[in-house]
This record gives sequence, structure tokens and C-alpha cells, in this order.
Amino acid sequence: MSLTPMFRVQALFLLLAGVAPAQGPGDWPVVGHDPGGTRYSPLLQINTQNVSKLRHAWTFHSGAPGSEATPLVIDGRMYLAQPNGVFALESESGKLIWKLSAPGAAIRGLAYWPGDQRSSPRLFVGILDKLVAIDASTGVRAREFGVAGEVNLKKGVLGDLHDGRFLLNSPPAIYKNIVITGGANGEGSPSLGTYGDIRAWNARTGDLVWTFHTVPREGEPGNETWPRGGWRNRSGTNTWGFFTVDTERGLLFAPTGSPTSDDYGADRHGDNLYGNSLLALEASTGRLRWYRQLVHHDLWDYDLAAAPALIEIAKDGRKIPAVAQMTKMGLLFLFNRVTGEPLFGLEERTVPKSPVPGEIASPTQPFPLKPVQLGRTSFQYKDLYNLTPEHAKFCRELIERNKIVGGNTYTPMPLAGNLLVFPGTLGGGNWGGVSFDPELGYLFINVMNLGLFGHMEARQDSQTGATVDYVRKAETPVGKFWDPKSRIPCTNPPFGELIAIRSNTGDIAWSIPLGTVPALENEGARNTGALNLGGSIATAGGLVFIAATNDRSFRAYESKSGRLLWEHPLDANGHAVPITYLGRNGTQYVAVMAGGGGGFFGSPLSDSLMAFALENRIPPTNPEPISADRSTRVSERSTSHVIRPGRSRKAPNRAAIDLVTRKCGQQCHGLDIVTSQRLSKSEWQTTVAAMVARGMVGTREEIQLVVEYLSKEFGPRSLK
Repeated sequence: MSLTPMFRVQALFLLLAGVAPAQGPGDWPVVGHDPGGTRYSPLLQINTQNVSKLRHAWTFHSGAPGSEATPLVIDGRMYLAQPNGVFALESESGKLIWKLSAPGAAIRGLAYWPGDQRSSPRLFVGILDKLVAIDASTGVRAREFGVAGEVNLKKGVLGDLHDGRFLLNSPPAIYKNIVITGGANGEGSPSLGTYGDIRAWNARTGDLVWTFHTVPREGEPGNETWPRGGWRNRSGTNTWGFFTVDTERGLLFAPTGSPTSDDYGADRHGDNLYGNSLLALEASTGRLRWYRQLVHHDLWDYDLAAAPALIEIAKDGRKIPAVAQMTKMGLLFLFNRVTGEPLFGLEERTVPKSPVPGEIASPTQPFPLKPVQLGRTSFQYKDLYNLTPEHAKFCRELIERNKIVGGNTYTPMPLAGNLLVFPGTLGGGNWGGVSFDPELGYLFINVMNLGLFGHMEARQDSQTGATVDYVRKAETPVGKFWDPKSRIPCTNPPFGELIAIRSNTGDIAWSIPLGTVPALENEGARNTGALNLGGSIATAGGLVFIAATNDRSFRAYESKSGRLLWEHPLDANGHAVPITYLGRNGTQYVAVMAGGGGGFFGSPLSDSLMAFALENRIPPTNPEPISADRSTRVSERSTSHVIRPGRSRKAPNRAAIDLVTRKCGQQCHGLDIVTSQRLSKSEWQTTVAAMVARGMVGTREEIQLVVEYLSKEFGPRSLK
């Protein structure tokens, strides 16, 4: 939908007058800016002519690393969810207004409800397995919601199980007076766990309004796509990412993840609805309007997590309400959002069979005819990195030592040797999704080119010796095709790309390398691009803003050409989606969370929410970075990437070492992410709480033992 001249005038008037009405064009009231998730701002103060004069305005520290959060801004107040709590800030300065301490709060953001005649405005956020309502004015729990301000999200999804994992790490969706939640319920082995149901709750009382079974129960449409009884207690198949809402038509769009287990499905023959599907539900009732399964019988962890962007395109002489779904496979699907019909064609293509005993891979997978698949999709030996000698040697030895051969996007893992698949489990695209400029009609997408290699090994019952299932194994952590020390991929660049798609035709408008690898550029390699996790925003000023890359930089590009116009260093990797908003002082700000993003591509060194504005609109004296609690700032000192027990004078606790290795190494993303930090005990408690929020499982006693061990062996005083 194009911005009308009247709306442009209104936005310009607001900029000049310094007026920002509640949820007006100068606000950022939803994670995706608007309920449809276009991530487009009509603000014009910062534009292609002056963006080079953008300067750092202020920084706020919450005291918790690992955030991927997008803040909200409503009527001059900024709201932020962090792994240690929820914060309200002055949007012009970052000054703290209030804080609600809440270890385990959602890492990707929160939702705002404007209230009704009986209730004042509220924030809704996941805190571990609870949906919590907070009074937006005071930061106090809204006690009339649920029980003392919270709803237990485990209730109703346990099936036949006594207990199970369920977390709310991404923001819920708001439609009128209901709050809609997904959740993270585990996608690895074993396959049994809590259901990934989508549910709606009364925003005032917390009463359950409706439930949609993402794994259909007996007698429900779609249950026939599971083997007899195979649907019971089946975890995964969940919306752990982002919803969007067509408020005009009352439609909720929900992307779902893989059924458990991610890469083995012999106990779930069939297409496994509604796994890996884009669902269109009636937002008020939960009734299914239409669906499209974008991966049949997933064996590659190709979750759908990105927000389905609701856009309008011109095709065949008419305007079409569309939905754009970016995927880990590097495939961008465009559908009519009312009917679910593909806008540029869709075909089922034959894919390889699985060699794993008992496994039956789907014979075909769906591909859009346009746009083309984005990013790297296959590997041949000629693609092996060869630009600088030291890294080239590592990569050559890695591939020869592991007997790695290349496959395609949907090639199942072998039983012997090692297969390299592009994209890997992190994508292609990931939850960062797309932004959209309605004036240009361009969709902006960032992708990365990081492969996954491995093979399948039988896992046996320790007592009977019988094969229980098969699990994927590889030499490097999580099978990434890179040097785990430098985190540089083993294919030739670009490692990351920013791409503009013409939504009216499905063609590529431009494509550029996104980010840099300084270590390689210092040796003469150019246009490397960088691994990235997060997303972009677009503005009426003709700009695309994006951090996302693992080179700790924030950048602005010209929307119509992809030309780099501005970049600024960040305190840490900005694995998040930025925002732009109008302060009550009439200044347009751009802000992004630099928190390391949980350490996917590097240790989270800082928790900096950084805001920028034009230099002539920043006060002459910049204040020191503001911290909610300076004593809980994360130390930026580093240490070895391996566990070295016995730094204290006492004998090492072997049980604790084993526990940390299992909990922090296998369940998360590698020991180097954890042990490269030097933190106080309170900081380790916050960090481990964030790990629990991301899915680390353990008893209360085990979690405490992990904290005690890390505090002793990797505390500030243990450095020699």
C-alpha cells in the first residue's frame, strides 16, 4: 500500500512540530512496526541525503547478555524485554522509568495492548512458561489477568505427560482484546513432549478464548498425515517465531516449526501436518482458513519462524493482498493472503530418498517458481574456501578428514561419510524475515551461506542394545561448516547477502554482500559478507537499516540501489531487528539491541541498547551509558574456549564439569560461548537463567550446580 500524499504531509508535520500521538506514525508499537509485520516507517527526518550525519545518541544497559529483542515505542515511552526483566525507558534519553525483575523473560520482545474501558494499557511478555501481563504505566503485574497477573502456558499442552518443556521466547500477537501465543516446546530427541498449540487469551482476564491444535488430534482434519498414534505427545510443530495479523480481515498468520525430532522421522511417516506450515486462522475463533505446508516431513530443522509479512502488490493490473513468507531454505513464498494461492506459481519437485533404516523421506518438496532460491543451495569441491592460505588449509583438512561430499537442500543425511547441506539449520533466512518498502514495492531480505555437515548414527538402548532412533553427528559444534575458533565459513564468500526483491514480479532488484570479516579483509579478501541473524527495517527516507551481522556493525543502505550510505560500530553483535521512532522532542531516532544474540556467532559481550540520531539533534554533551544496575554489567574480558577445571586450589568437581559440558555444550550452541566469559556469581545467575529461557533443561539442583561451578572457575578473580 503506497503512502498517500496526505499521510506524508502528516508525518512531516509531526517531525517539525515534535508531536507524537499515541500509536501514531512516529511510534513503533508492534515488533514488526505494524500488525502485518512490514517493518516500514513513514518517518522522513533521516533520509538518503543526511544519513551520513547519524551519530550515537545514547546507550542503555539492562545487565543481561544474549538478547535478540526489538523494543516498542508508544507515545514517547520505550518498552524492552530482556532475559532478566522488563524495562520502561524515556525514548529520547534511555533513562530508566521502571523495571520489573523477571529472570527468564522473553529474548525477542513483547507486545502492547492499549487497554479498554475497564483496563489500562498492558504489556504482555513470556517469562519462562508463563504469559505475564504488566501495567504499562507502573511496571506492576496486572493482577486481574489470570492468577496474580500470569497464565501458566504448560496447562493444556502436556497431553499424557506429567511434565515437559514449554517456553514463550517471542512476543505474542494482539487482536482486539485477545492475546495470541505460540511457544517453544523442544524439537530434538526424544520426540515426545508438550504440544505446540496456538492459543488465544482474553487480554483483561486471562481466560482461554480458543486453541488451534498444530498437531491434529484424532478425528480432526490433518490427523491422517500421521501414522496411527504417532501424533500423541508430539512436540515441535510450534510457532516459536513471529505472528502477524490482518486486522482488516481478522486473519492471524502463523509459521510453524518442524515436528520432533528435527532430523529423524521414522516414527512419523507422512507429511506431518501442520509442521513447517504457514497457517491462516480466524483471529477471533482460531478456525483454519487455509494452510500451505512448505516442507513435507522435515528432516533438516527447516522451521518456519520469520514473521509472514502482509503486503500489497500489483499484478495483472490489480492490487492483491499478499503474504510473504521467508524460510530457512532460502525460499521466499508469496501467496494471496485471502485464498492461499501462490502468486508466481508453485511446483512439487522430486528430492532424494533417505538411506536411514525405517525412514521414508517425502518424495517431493514445494518450490516457488519465483523468486529464485536465495543464497547458496549446494556445494562442490570447487566452492571450498581458497582466498587466504591459513583458513584455506583448515578448510581443506576439515573436508578431507571428514570425507565430506556435497548435497542439495533436501538431501537426507547418510549413514557413512559426511554430507554437506546448504542451507544449514540456521538458514538461509531465519527468524529475521523481511522488511517492505511500499513506495518501491521492494522486499528486503538478508541471508547467510553457512552449511551443515554430518551423518546419522544409531542410538541404542543402554540395557537391551536395541536401536532407539538415529541422531545426527558431526565434528564441529552443531555441524557448522566453519572453523569453530574463528567462526569463518569454509566456502568462498559472500558469507552473507542483502537482497531486494521486486514484489510485483518476483525478480531480484539488487543483491550485495552484507557485512565483513575483518580478519580476512586484512589479508586482502574483499566483499566477504558476514554471517548474520536478525533483520532489517525500511523507511520513507529511502533507507534500509540493518545490524544482524557478526562484525558488530550497524548499517544503512539506499533502498533503491543497495548502496552503503552509513555504518557505525556496535558494542556487540546486533542480532536483532532495529526500530526507528519519533521522540517527543521531535527527533527521529534509530535504535538496535547489541547483545550478541545468545552467542550463535560469538560470545555475548555486552547488553547495549544503542540509539542514534542526526548530529544536529543530539544534545552537545552525551551522557554516560545508562545501566539498570551497573553491578550486573557483563564483563568483556575473555578467556580460553575450553573448560579448564581446577583453576581454584581445590580439586575439580568432576560431576560439575560433566554437567556443564552436557548442559552448556550439547543443549546449547557450544562451550566456547559460555566459557569465553568472566562473570561474577550474580552475572552467571543471569546468564544461566537466559540459557534456561533458551531451552536448557535441568533440575533446580543441576542448574544451581552449573552456576556454582561457573562462578568459581570462570569468575573475575580466577584470571591469572
